[in-house]
Amino acid sequence: MVTGILLQIVQTLIAILLAPLLMGWVNQCRAWLQGRTAPPLTQPYRTLRKLFHKDAVIAGNASPLFRFAPYVIFSCMVLAAGLVPTIANDLPFSPAADVIALVGILALARVFLALAAMDIGTSFGTLGARREMLVSFLAEPALLMVFFTASLISQSTELPHIVETLAQKEFAIYPSLAFAAVAFWMISVAENARIPVDNPTTHLELTMIHEAMVLEYSARHLALIEWAVALKLFTYSVLGIALFLPWGIAPRGDVAALPLALAAMVAKLAAGGAALSFMETISAKVRLFRAPEFLGTAFLLAVLGMLTHFLLEV
Repeated sequence: MVTGILLQIVQTLIAILLAPLLMGWVNQCRAWLQGRTAPPLTQPYRTLRKLFHKDAVIAGNASPLFRFAPYVIFSCMVLAAGLVPTIANDLPFSPAADVIALVGILALARVFLALAAMDIGTSFGTLGARREMLVSFLAEPALLMVFFTASLISQSTELPHIVETLAQKEFAIYPSLAFAAVAFWMISVAENARIPVDNPTTHLELTMIHEAMVLEYSARHLALIEWAVALKLFTYSVLGIALFLPWGIAPRGDVAALPLALAAMVAKLAAGGAALSFMETISAKVRLFRAPEFLGTAFLLAVLGMLTHFLLEV
């Protein structure tokens, strides 16, 4: 039990510390693919350090919710990252929050971000909040369908049990998991405000979603939100690895396999970050009103994965 608690704390700290590094790797790969000079790999850490040392500028009509929201958002992302197996499957606190609760935690952070964006009363914040709610309204059901497919295979909604069951399966392409994997990729790029749904580098009012909600934040508040964004990308990345590439994650009680599991996680994240950058480079951002079609396709694929499991893999 003590070992499990220590592993739970270590995996959460790994997520907190490596999340900005993953964001820096994605930005670096994207710059290379576009023929630009790449920023340093540690640039996100430098940005966070600079923001934490600045004085916050807050609008006069801001409510306590506006000041409190960044701490709630960051805490939700830390909690979500701590529930996903990254290097070990020994997570004693995971039974308290299954995959359905994980979706709820992510939704709670989104709600606070949207409320804080509307709190000041600017047109940009309200516009971004409404667009964010549109994306989440379509992405969350699709994400639940992906989780239900994995839960039906493992007969459990606990992530460690799902990962353990999928890791013990022989290496093969299962149609249900293939459909779910494609759906999960489409959901993750939408949830993390990546191309083709959103462009994280733009500041054009006609296209931006996430950036519109954080324009009024500065200093430590903006640093916490940016760190939470990196944690969200990290959480979705390791969640995809745990569900669809679980090989390499240390089994419960196998402490000797932790160094290999850490190396495997770093290699998978590096490959996933490079793949994300490549897909963003060759893709174009879709019109905002085409985003429902994109996420509707993800929902359809997730449902097809669940139905395929019933028809072919029972």
